[in-house]
Amino acid sequence: MFGLNELRCVTYGSASRLARTRVMSSMASGVGPTRKPASVFANAQFAAAAGTIQGIPKLAGKPEVIITGRANSGKSSLFNAVVGRKDLFHTSSKPGRTRELNFYSVGHDPGHLVLVDAPGYGARGRPEWGELFDHYVSTRKQLRRIYILFNAKHHLNEYDLGMLANLSDKLLNSEGKQPFTLQAIITKVDSIPSGKEADAIRKLRKDIFKAAPLCMMPLLTSVTMPFGVDAVRENIMDACMV
Repeated sequence: MFGLNELRCVTYGSASRLARTRVMSSMASGVGPTRKPASVFANAQFAAAAGTIQGIPKLAGKPEVIITGRANSGKSSLFNAVVGRKDLFHTSSKPGRTRELNFYSVGHDPGHLVLVDAPGYGARGRPEWGELFDHYVSTRKQLRRIYILFNAKHHLNEYDLGMLANLSDKLLNSEGKQPFTLQAIITKVDSIPSGKEADAIRKLRKDIFKAAPLCMMPLLTSVTMPFGVDAVRENIMDACMV
């Protein structure tokens, strides 16, 4: 049995070490403890949308992270929980609701960072969505991390593996530098049948790392239980150095 306590240990282990590192660093610099994750993500609001490459906004140069995943990966539900809202990110029982790059400013004006919600990929995706996403990822100077979400109920399919391979190729530029990092998130872990959690998560991790060796260790989340939300917040804060 791979119960909630075990899941918490896997999910929060690296996040706890990160939090301790932040506190020690802030003490050394004399600036005091860092902000609590929930307070950083307060007052999130829609900032802009881009349905074309020409429509991608410049904004103010704040650090950005982008969120992608196959349809029904649970990205809208998870990131609504991350920002403490119920309906900021559009949720729908029908896949493919997001059809643009949607930009959300996080924090009181002028904001700490920007979350970018990308259209889902897969059988219901469209070529123009992929072109828009690829252009953003390849050219956005303020991009710090890409989050790719996987539904715990499903094995990775050809679309998932293709997206991971595509992103993996972009993790090192022509100068041998890494312009951004790649973080996998496994969602809806509460939906895995009891007793099969460890095997299911182990299989997902193996497939993720095979397709994208430089991907960061997947975070485990459940919005309904709930757990993992603060770990995602801290991970984004780390990426954006907030």
